[in-house]
Amino acid sequence: MPKKVPMRQCLGCREMKPKRELTRVVRSPEGQVSLDARGKAPGRGAYVCRSAECLKKAMRSHAIDRALGVTVPQELYETLRLEMEALPDGTE
Repeated sequence: MPKKVPMRQCLGCREMKPKRELTRVVRSPEGQVSLDARGKAPGRGAYVCRSAECLKKAMRSHAIDRALGVTVPQELYETLRLEMEALPDGTE
């Protein structure tokens, strides 16, 4: 029997994709919002494709804010964009 692949929805393009192909943005129990490259950090997570376009769409529609239940400051979006550009396109 083949192993089940976990699927998640990108907040930018709204497409269902394998979890490993997406980048997780996490709100920690303390309320800090950051990028979770490994996908294992504790807290509430939201997923975005590893493309600047999807992150831009998610920012424009405030989808990350709604998914995490906090208002994400513009400076943090810029930091997330820079961190996402530094990530490799493939899986780790």
